[in-house]
Amino acid sequence: MTARDRVDRYGAWLVAARRRSPLTLDAYVREARRLEAWLSGRGSSLETVDAPGLMEYLVHRRTDGLSARTLARIMSGLRGLFRYLRLERIRDDDPTGPLESPRQERNLPDVLGREDVDRMLGAIDVSTPGGMRDRALFELIYSCGLRISEASSLTFDMLHERERVVRVIGKRRKERIVPYGEQAAAWLRRYLSEARPALEKGPRCDRVFLNRSGRGISRKGVWKRFSELRTTSGVIGKVHTLRHSFATHLLAGGADLRTVQELLGHADIATTQIYTHVDSDELRSAHEAFFPRTRTRARASGRGSGAAVPDGVSSDGGIQP
Repeated sequence: MTARDRVDRYGAWLVAARRRSPLTLDAYVREARRLEAWLSGRGSSLETVDAPGLMEYLVHRRTDGLSARTLARIMSGLRGLFRYLRLERIRDDDPTGPLESPRQERNLPDVLGREDVDRMLGAIDVSTPGGMRDRALFELIYSCGLRISEASSLTFDMLHERERVVRVIGKRRKERIVPYGEQAAAWLRRYLSEARPALEKGPRCDRVFLNRSGRGISRKGVWKRFSELRTTSGVIGKVHTLRHSFATHLLAGGADLRTVQELLGHADIATTQIYTHVDSDELRSAHEAFFPRTRTRARASGRGSGAAVPDGVSSDGGIQP
């Protein structure tokens, strides 16, 4: 069996046994092939490489300017690869055991304000079939908190207009049901009745959102349309920013964390907790409103009409008991 055959079988194992999503599968298999080629150039192989050899490879990959998050994802894929090789008795050890994944910084997600979302969506030219599609597409992404792949792969059997919900297949083939709002419903109806028929070409495609060739719009196509919209509207963000904004606006409106976790399809609620952040203005307002040594009151003395001193401090600057 060649190294390429082993990587192919590793990919099949990821799908059958580990239920990895197509995107994760592609990333893990691609990295396994990259490692195999790198080892081959150094007279080594997947069967013989040891922990120092893998560490050298990771250092090599780091020179590509990869983030800690990406390196951690690479490390996860390599652990899976060598776990598979042990299960198949190709190796009797795991060289990834002594290696630690790089520490990841959890940055706050970029979020658009409600006015920015309105301005961005309002900048779409709906006078063309493509524009009508884009308005319905991005309204639905924002209204449901969809990932790009989830929106682009949406088919008619996953769309339930009467109930106003979509059935979404997320990461690791995890299924969830997500409702969408009135604005998304209105634009979706207009797109399906007015614009989609103009985009259809040849045999009927079951994808909800079509490109100008009549086929289902791709992830790259969604990204490209959003990039053009960003330029038109002047609003800075990525397509995924709409998903971040969806979660943040739900929590700000009073939704509980467990509900938002279900709507986003997160396996771990710790992933959802990142959306509980608040901006500095909210923190300052809360501090000024509720912390006793920050609230102010009018001075009792005549040292400056209308002046104020913090609670707990006398007008002469002393500390009150």
